[in-house]
Amino acid sequence: MAFEDRRGRLDGRRTDGGGHVDFDIFSEQQMVRPWPAEHEKVVFADTIEQAKLADEAGFRCWWTVEHHAATEFSYSSAPELTLTAIALNTRDIHVGHAGVLIPYQINHPIRVAERAAVLDILSGGRLELGLARSGGLEWETFGVDGDTTYDQLRELYELLPLLWTQDTVKWSGKFYDIPERSVVPKPLQKPHPPLWQTCSSLDAFYMAGSLGIGLLGLTLLSPLALLEASIQRYDDGRRDMRQATQVDNNQRAVFTFVHCAESREQAVASRAAEAAMWYVNAAPRVFAVPRSIWIDVIRGAPIDTRAISAVHDEDVMGDLDPDDPHPLIRLMNRQALGMEIDPDEAYEVMEPVESVVIGDVDTCARKLRRYAGIGVERLMALMQFGAEPPDFDFIFHHGQ
Repeated sequence: MAFEDRRGRLDGRRTDGGGHVDFDIFSEQQMVRPWPAEHEKVVFADTIEQAKLADEAGFRCWWTVEHHAATEFSYSSAPELTLTAIALNTRDIHVGHAGVLIPYQINHPIRVAERAAVLDILSGGRLELGLARSGGLEWETFGVDGDTTYDQLRELYELLPLLWTQDTVKWSGKFYDIPERSVVPKPLQKPHPPLWQTCSSLDAFYMAGSLGIGLLGLTLLSPLALLEASIQRYDDGRRDMRQATQVDNNQRAVFTFVHCAESREQAVASRAAEAAMWYVNAAPRVFAVPRSIWIDVIRGAPIDTRAISAVHDEDVMGDLDPDDPHPLIRLMNRQALGMEIDPDEAYEVMEPVESVVIGDVDTCARKLRRYAGIGVERLMALMQFGAEPPDFDFIFHHGQ
């Protein structure tokens, strides 16, 4: 796959009158069927080339996730290795892990500290580290009790900075017991890299704010009013903050779908709107999580993290009414049923969704101003999703 050098046309940063938004890239390392020959090799080669271009274009950070057994949806099962390859092939762009799956059955705290420190050293101090509770199929795969994950997350935020900054650490906690040990190496950044938390529920937003942790949010086709309320809850936590780490990370970053085209016609022809629908339709099957969680969010309901536990295949997709009165959910249901979708209709239905940045330059700029207006400081732009090929023709003009 060829990647055109667009230096001078791409800008990873935008300043609006009502706020400032830095542009990051968010990568699932996604490739849907039908697959080309040696498709797994292609996924990783493309990822590194995209990251190199993003570095040249001035994007602030390349974020990748940690997922396991997520066929088609994500090949990012060893993100520290991928981010190391990216770091060694770039100069300025930060490498972000969004995020390490924190249940100790998946990643022990000492291993988290060691791998992150090595990545920080090899990247020249460019690491930004997020932590995530995981859920659904991944809990089932590794035998995780989901009810313990919030407490594990809180404990790790206290333990991890000690592992990074103290010569020796002895720890006896609720989930982790560590004899006195010297953990090496230490990160290059002092006292340690900035920490982030992936957040979906209001409780998680408040917790991140109260611990002085950066916010990693997501939209998944939901109204921006829900995100605005969640950010306000994060700010509530900041007012009650008892800083658990040694680095106060007061930043609000949000992941969403991005495809910026030269014209509306090109945006329609790209079928990016359908690709965004595919993403949300695919996630329930990949992670064995009820699709109703995301459908309810599209309707405007806060996400219910109590429903994140794995379910049987026949229960995942739920109601697929092809005549649902909600226009976006109706098209998503039809897509899930294998029905043909008109690209013009898909775009028209997606265009009013404020959280989805798909359209021509003016449309994208208008939506980005809305993000800035509710306090988002960093947009984690997912530019390659579903059948949508990697597209970095993301043209922003300062002052628009």
